[in-house]
Amino acid sequence: MADKKINLTLKVWRQRGPKEKGEFKTYEAKNVSTDESFLEMLDQVNENLVKKGEDPIVFDHDCREGICGSCGFMINGDAHGPQKSTTVCQLHMRAFKDGEVLTLEPWRATAFPIQKDLMVDRSALDRIVQSGGFITANTGSAQDANSILIPKTKADEAFESATCIGCGACVASCKNAAAHLFTSAKISHLALLPQGEVEAERRALRMVAQMDAEGFGACTSTGACSASCPKDISLTNIARMNREYLKASINRKEESGGGGDG
Repeated sequence: MADKKINLTLKVWRQRGPKEKGEFKTYEAKNVSTDESFLEMLDQVNENLVKKGEDPIVFDHDCREGICGSCGFMINGDAHGPQKSTTVCQLHMRAFKDGEVLTLEPWRATAFPIQKDLMVDRSALDRIVQSGGFITANTGSAQDANSILIPKTKADEAFESATCIGCGACVASCKNAAAHLFTSAKISHLALLPQGEVEAERRALRMVAQMDAEGFGACTSTGACSASCPKDISLTNIARMNREYLKASINRKEESGGGGDG
């Protein structure tokens, strides 16, 4: 069976630099195979732009397998596009119809400054992880895999939280540009495991504080973050993060004699 070909009109946000004024520009994507991924389609558009002596469209990408979390932008107002549980690099052109007009723009958030075109700086997420997303472990020989018994339900929950790839779609989809789903997934992953108990309270306090310091907004629990997440991270993680943070805050006050962080 021959590949089906479609033609598309792309309205792409172009911005030469972080301090430059951006605007939408229109491009034609012709004879696009429906078997191609979205990023492969953009590669073709860029090849044509380069041939004409124009600057190619800049966008983040790396593994192109939906694992690294590098790629990501809005397609017609949807983070990663119209297909649920899919990153842009996993999105195939068969999800679109011949003649469609697609609007491509970067993640919009104060904490995600635009670098160029569709590429934003998401290092704020890295700094949240650096503030507390680690455990204490003895150096030397590794422990036997079964030396610490973990109930399967807990292990499954921890694994589901750990599948977060940090793409930033949750932030871009939230009307307040909140990073609660991302931060809570990273806190939950370790809070559910015995290996994460040593730094549990310090982790919750530090990661939430860093999230706020980065300029992310407040969570209103509308669920847009989870709905747009390519890895289906659950909102229950946010509830767990809130519990961990509250518990850590109460214990911190008790240790300081009720006078705050002191």
